[in-house]
Amino acid sequence: MATWKRTSGFWISIVLALIFFVVVQVLISGQILNSFYINTLFFMVINIILAVSLHLIIGVTGQFSIGHAGFFAVGAYASAIMTMKLQMPFALALLVGGIAAAVAGLLIGIPSLRLKGDYLAIATLGFGEIVRITLLNVDYVGGASGMMVTNLTTWPWVFACLLITIIVIANFTNSTHGRACISIREDEIAADSMGINTTYYKVAAFVIGSFFAGIAGCLYAHHFYIIQPTNFGFLKSFDILIFVVLGGLGSMSGAVIAAILLTVVSTFLQDYPETRMIIYSIVLILVMLYRPKGLLGTKELTSFFKLRRATEGGIGNDNKHTVA
Repeated sequence: MATWKRTSGFWISIVLALIFFVVVQVLISGQILNSFYINTLFFMVINIILAVSLHLIIGVTGQFSIGHAGFFAVGAYASAIMTMKLQMPFALALLVGGIAAAVAGLLIGIPSLRLKGDYLAIATLGFGEIVRITLLNVDYVGGASGMMVTNLTTWPWVFACLLITIIVIANFTNSTHGRACISIREDEIAADSMGINTTYYKVAAFVIGSFFAGIAGCLYAHHFYIIQPTNFGFLKSFDILIFVVLGGLGSMSGAVIAAILLTVVSTFLQDYPETRMIIYSIVLILVMLYRPKGLLGTKELTSFFKLRRATEGGIGNDNKHTVA
């Protein structure tokens, strides 16, 4: 009984997610959702995966990285090469895209994670630009013209990747490894003095976040038919960073909500190209003025339900938020 009480929230969330999956699948199969809404939905999910993966690096571990578009690009191009050049199945391409991005994260993480703050941000920004310029000059992947990719991304694949990403990162954050990462974010010197291997945990968070960014890249490449180096510039890195900061540093559900909100705002403002970025910026400024710590701060969405139940005489108030 105690085990059920402890895990009931997880299983209820899984059931609700599966119901959502079935409803959307029926709407797509019945052609009730047109291509515009399907594209918006897929792009929203890809943004959520990117936001949650960067949340692990910045929000949980406190490493200021602005080169996430580089890992996104590595996953997109590696998977596209697997399907278009080597004729491999999509599932294998998805795995290779994630692993390629994770290896890139390991290679850039080991030397650069000895840096801190602004210096780390500059190093990761440089990595993203190196990836973009390299792709721009490699004829094998189309150079500046880009690479045509067959549409293989389907709703079951998108949903499965989203669900796995959220489950893995949520469980990592709530594990002893995640607590070690949070302690590094709060005070790296204190964490080091307590015997925590700070370099190991920073690299681990970097590699896991890069892996899921690569998965998002694979889904993106196989849905929008063509990928070009310009899709993965530093502005894309800032877009992903905004999702995490706007949602609240340290809140995964906040990052998810911000990714959904900004994807919707950006999509529906496409009809007003002249004023799109102005309105988008005003929305960001207003949110940051009234919610300077982000939409949810360091709390998770589930903590509000637990607080309400505690107020009504239910279980104790054990708010879950990522503060060490």
